[in-house]
Amino acid sequence: MNRQLLKEKLSTLALSMFRKDFFGIYHGSLSAKTESNRFLINTKEAVFDALDESALIELYFKKDYRWNQASMDAKIHFSIYSQISDAKFVSFTMPPFTTAYSLEHSHITPKDYFGFKELGSVEVVDPKQFEDWYERAQSEIAYYFQTKKTNIMVIRGYGVYSFNRDVHEMAKKLAILERSCRLLMLDGSQKDFNFD
Repeated sequence: MNRQLLKEKLSTLALSMFRKDFFGIYHGSLSAKTESNRFLINTKEAVFDALDESALIELYFKKDYRWNQASMDAKIHFSIYSQISDAKFVSFTMPPFTTAYSLEHSHITPKDYFGFKELGSVEVVDPKQFEDWYERAQSEIAYYFQTKKTNIMVIRGYGVYSFNRDVHEMAKKLAILERSCRLLMLDGSQKDFNFD
């Protein structure tokens, strides 16, 4: 695929997700596989509402000096790309309603039509202790995707990893998941009110 077009797609998606609070300032990651042994990913200093040429870096699977400039999530993205052939785009986001809902639940079972039809029930993975999560994440996230045969992973109190062959499909599923969690939280909060 044309790298310039790919960069424009990532920039557009990043801005849209930033506006929905899926990415924070310097928080999150977004990448695209460019060849069998390379991928584009945001840099450490990337600000997602202005993801331009200087905020993206192309990495080879074989680590070199460029890895020092890349997002701290680069090793996780590499692990997904190297082990899952269907992965063309990968994202790490922290959608607020999904992340909040994950704190108190072990599964997300949407009650809305689109969430039910598109996602079904989504497991919430407990990372156990956060102290060594980044050391474990590189292997555990790719392993989870492979064993559970899914392309979306909700991690309690941490966020959501997702991959897809199509960038728009990945964004759509994340948006549906966030909307479903928002509705579940609103539904739960309504039970606290007495309207008598």
